[in-house]
Amino acid sequence: MTVVKRFYVVLLLSIGVASAREPGLNAQQVLVKMNHAMEVLNYQGTVAFLKNGKLEPMKYVHAAEKGIQQERLLSLNSPLREIIRNGGQISCLFKETQQTIVDHRPFERSFLVDVPRNLDDMGAIYQFEIVGEENIAMLPSYVVAIQPKDYARYPRKIWVEKQQFLPLKVVVYDNSGVPLEQVVFTEIEVKDALPFVDVKFLDAAHPVQHIHQSQPQSSDQAAFVVTALPKGFREVFFIRKPMHNTEQPVDHLLLSDGFTTVSIYMENKSAAIQSGLQSVGAVNSYSRTINNYQLTVMGEVPAETVKFIAEGIKLRDLKD
Repeated sequence: MTVVKRFYVVLLLSIGVASAREPGLNAQQVLVKMNHAMEVLNYQGTVAFLKNGKLEPMKYVHAAEKGIQQERLLSLNSPLREIIRNGGQISCLFKETQQTIVDHRPFERSFLVDVPRNLDDMGAIYQFEIVGEENIAMLPSYVVAIQPKDYARYPRKIWVEKQQFLPLKVVVYDNSGVPLEQVVFTEIEVKDALPFVDVKFLDAAHPVQHIHQSQPQSSDQAAFVVTALPKGFREVFFIRKPMHNTEQPVDHLLLSDGFTTVSIYMENKSAAIQSGLQSVGAVNSYSRTINNYQLTVMGEVPAETVKFIAEGIKLRDLKD
């Protein structure tokens, strides 16, 4: 064997060894890195939300410091508003009316995308795979497919930027592969630091309406019992609160499989609530009456899922 041939054989072998020692990231590792990046980085940009056939561009800002995070959305078109998330508190300031609405939620949800911290527990209901690489906002990104193992929830894809591991695009599909809604950055930049907005100052400067201030309670206090759920869904919280600007109590149970949430509402029967199935974009709801109560199950899941959950719900004193 000549010296030149021997050199190329050694070179090829060394490349093969290096590749074996340094395998690429898998889909779950990319999503774990994305979760971390979303928590600790300061970044801002322009993001477009496509939902229910409507496109809305907004300015997005994420500030982080010493474990504290704040998300902000500023609308670019009417109605002009600023939405700020501090943990489970969402403040929405309407520019024209100068009114602020504060929604107190017992759990945190990002404006962009939510991914469970422990993806190992999700293997029974979802499959994760890197299905390609594409440029989003001129940035190379992994395309991560999140495919359910049943038809009780929607598939989705997340485009994760390859350097900082921030999500640049999220698409939710129906079970036939048709896009239902999208979130996509048209430009994004990472900063060393970004300022936090003082929400207390906004509250003091404008009329404020607080909603959902009730503390989570035990679901044993609910007027109903859920007898059947798709695999992987579990209870997140239960609250009983007044709704529709009345003193009539409404029971609200939130379910989640880690990626998707479903809400169950039960209130006194009202002729104003339409029974049956209703769909708006990716969100489906199913309502029916049980004795003197109106039950509604609503979530970003297929119609069959909300109907399945609703038909398996019974009043607590009639569960037997």
